[in-house]
Amino acid sequence: MMKHFMIGLLFVSSVFSLNPSAQAIEMGKIPPSVELKEKQGGRLDGTPWSSAELQGKVSVLFYVDPDEKDTNNAASDALENEDYPSDTFQAFGIVNMAATWMPNFAISAALKDKQKRYPRTIYVRDYKKALVKEWNIADDSSDVLVFDKKGVLIFRKDGKLDAADIQTLIKTIHGHL
Repeated sequence: MMKHFMIGLLFVSSVFSLNPSAQAIEMGKIPPSVELKEKQGGRLDGTPWSSAELQGKVSVLFYVDPDEKDTNNAASDALENEDYPSDTFQAFGIVNMAATWMPNFAISAALKDKQKRYPRTIYVRDYKKALVKEWNIADDSSDVLVFDKKGVLIFRKDGKLDAADIQTLIKTIHGHL
């Protein structure tokens, strides 16, 4: 009986263990550095993206499973309506390409449509779930994170933002511009 319990405990702990090299992204802190380039991902034009780009401006980052691409459209639209000045605000849409069964070419076509709808957003592909692994953020989800000008995490919501969350998001951004 004890042997079965120990085997079960080992199984459960291995299933739920986190990447030992990853550090969970924490409110009030700058996340560990991540770079997406070449086979790991990057911008739609193929150039690299680095989390260092989250510094210098207030930054909102949508990290999205393609199957959840419309989950936070209301938040995206609300931010677009705010028309924040581009010298103090930037937006990134990072697509978790490994979180779906959809082929990459179909996702890329959808990203081009999103780029037309939200032209001020910088779209990035993450082919290997780097942000999930390095920051321990939610996988198979739509995550919204905001960073101040120093790159410190000041807002985070995994999943769908409701009306109150969207208002908090907007107030947080306004308070740090």
